Amino acid sequence: MKKEENAKKTPSVRAYEYELPGGWTVLAGRTDADNDRLSIRLARPADWWFHVRGMPGSHVVLRSRPDAEADKETLESAAAIAAYHSKARNGGNVAVSCTRAVNVTKPRGAKPGTVHIRKEKVLRVRPGLPG
Repeated sequence: MKKEENAKKTPSVRAYEYELPGGWTVLAGRTDADNDRLSIRLARPADWWFHVRGMPGSHVVLRSRPDAEADKETLESAAAIAAYHSKARNGGNVAVSCTRAVNVTKPRGAKPGTVHIRKEKVLRVRPGLPG
């Protein structure tokens, strides 16, 4: 019974998972609550965080690796996934905010899926999935 109680207190993150060339892993939240858990609880400080600018969409996390630094192509691939999982999916070039997860915070009392970001970099990409 205790396991069930703990499971209710800390629900798992339901996220889409993608593998990028070079062994990189990308996670995209499915709901506002999943976005919160992914961005605030699951993401490690060195992970990269992405969200399409000015529109509803998934929070996307590119997992950092201790043995490598993500190159521009990898960051753009993760940004394209963020654009795909947003209302801008059918757009042309889409602006996507990108920062390290350590720069993502949740304002006190904010509704699920709402975050504040610092040290933002903007990538312009076409929405798409790897493969």
